[in-house]
Amino acid sequence: MPELSSHVRDAAPNQIREITQAAWAQPDSIVLSIGEPGFPTPPHILEAAQATLGRDETGYTPNAGIAPLRAAFADRISRQTGTEVSPGRAFVTSGAQQGLHLAMSMLLDAGDEILIPNPGYPTFAMTARLLHAEPVEYPLYPEHDFQPRIEDIEALITEKTRVLLLNSPSNPLGAVFSAGLVRDLVELARRRDLWIISDECYEAFTYDVPHVSPLAYDAGPGGERVIVSVTLSKTYGLTGLRIGALITPAGLEAPMSIAMEAIVSCVASPSQYAALAALTGPQDYVSAAAAHYRTNRDAASAVLDAKSIPYLKAQGAFYLWADLSHASDGNVRAWTQKFLAEQGVAVAPGTAFGSIGEGWIRIALCGDAVELVTGLGRLPARDSG
Repeated sequence: MPELSSHVRDAAPNQIREITQAAWAQPDSIVLSIGEPGFPTPPHILEAAQATLGRDETGYTPNAGIAPLRAAFADRISRQTGTEVSPGRAFVTSGAQQGLHLAMSMLLDAGDEILIPNPGYPTFAMTARLLHAEPVEYPLYPEHDFQPRIEDIEALITEKTRVLLLNSPSNPLGAVFSAGLVRDLVELARRRDLWIISDECYEAFTYDVPHVSPLAYDAGPGGERVIVSVTLSKTYGLTGLRIGALITPAGLEAPMSIAMEAIVSCVASPSQYAALAALTGPQDYVSAAAAHYRTNRDAASAVLDAKSIPYLKAQGAFYLWADLSHASDGNVRAWTQKFLAEQGVAVAPGTAFGSIGEGWIRIALCGDAVELVTGLGRLPARDSG
């Protein structure tokens, strides 16, 4: 048969999926490698989706989504950021990943560069390459608590750089940007005339620190430049409904609708009405999930402390980033596969998220607390001497 395109042929496998699928195929494995919330979906959300089918509302919706849902997304973001966001700036997407693809499609030409974090979520680079753009990694170093530094980012900017991608709270790190850092990053983008794509999948889950969106600092000389990607997959555990939104600067309504038509046309109507119920109905799920993740974070941290395993204290999301370099012998990907085979526990190798992740693992905190503690109890202790 004819060859596939080079950017598909050359795509590297997703190491998170690699280890997780191996765990699913191994009976009685403890799976701590994937961020899948484990709570039942609230009944009012299920009922909203079922009611949509019951009244046979299964036709096309507007490209940008149904009006009440766009208004609900805009209201949530306005309350979070203290910045007025009109419903016309909210575009309903088929999950955050489709939202990231849509945003990059709008901003990047072939050969353009997008700055992405290392360590960072693997689809940031994958999506850019599928659009024939070039991902350029800015470093997040352990000695700086995996926080970006303005000077490191600015040193990478070239005449081809178009976009700075930010992710706070971070997957895989659990790190959260301070208000001062967010302000400085927006000022950098303004000074160097860059767009910002802000991946805020975990905005609902921070611990003792606030979530600060770049939208809060987006007004100023040179016009607005921030596009925010949000999802209900993590906030309400709706991973399979594939529902999220992009919040864009004003004035992009026409080109966004054209791009939506070409990429997804519109999101499934039952998912949209379920999302509307989630955003406007009781919020018990979110508060209970946040409390569960915090408890699991503390329990996991206690296990790692007892084993003298270094880790980054998670301030957000539902992951713990731990240093297993004492055991992984310079190849953490191979070590996680061996650990699964011998101990029946799957954790994500840090190299799934970039070269700086070598020696580190990502631990998902969103599942059962007993399984979490049991699985981490099988990690090899570090010699504290």
